[in-house]
Amino acid sequence: MTAFEHMFDTRGMLRSAASSLEGLSPDLLEQLRTTGSKELLPVPQALAELFPEGGVRRGSTITVSGSSSLVLAVLAEVSQRQGWCAEVGSPLLGSAAAAEAGVDLERFVRVAEPGEQWPSVVASLLEAFDIVVIHPPARAREADMRRLSARARERSAVLLTTGKWEGAVLALTVIEQRWHGLGSGHGYLQAHELEVQSLGRGAAVRPRRATVWLPQASDQLPQASDQLPQAL
Repeated sequence: MTAFEHMFDTRGMLRSAASSLEGLSPDLLEQLRTTGSKELLPVPQALAELFPEGGVRRGSTITVSGSSSLVLAVLAEVSQRQGWCAEVGSPLLGSAAAAEAGVDLERFVRVAEPGEQWPSVVASLLEAFDIVVIHPPARAREADMRRLSARARERSAVLLTTGKWEGAVLALTVIEQRWHGLGSGHGYLQAHELEVQSLGRGAAVRPRRATVWLPQASDQLPQASDQLPQAL
């Protein structure tokens, strides 16, 4: 467990997101706020065709559904490019799986149990981190969604949610997935094949599809076998 993860992941330690961030040194906070300067956050080459601009525009809100591996792949690319990532809510698969997917744990913070304070936690993290992943509660209020998307725009951060979200500009949906590597009752899982569709607003209004391969244990993704955009 990293120092960051320990700070944010310990039960009862979060009284508010603001007080949590105050635990970081002023120099580190300044580094976090000034790291991102490019308009687009990078995504793995295998996913680039799913985004109209080839990456995630800062200030946007996107949703990912159907695969935690897809979320981890995005976090891995951002963290490996010197970006700072945070996750709020039930953890995806834990730090071991994140590291195996290529996420730089020194640039990755988890707030596993924010409780009813989750909107404040997310809002505060958006002040400093390049991308914040949130697993919203089932009864998240639309007012909170709109406020947090507005905060992401103001701070030029990316808000990535794994549930329905009012105001998302792009949705990535896994419509089919297959595991490869197992023989007749034996062998090891070696690769995860995903059929992914992106659909959104503006330049993303036209559906796009790609076949994405996620190795079971690798910090690089092979290039996707892209298909012509098509509707479901």
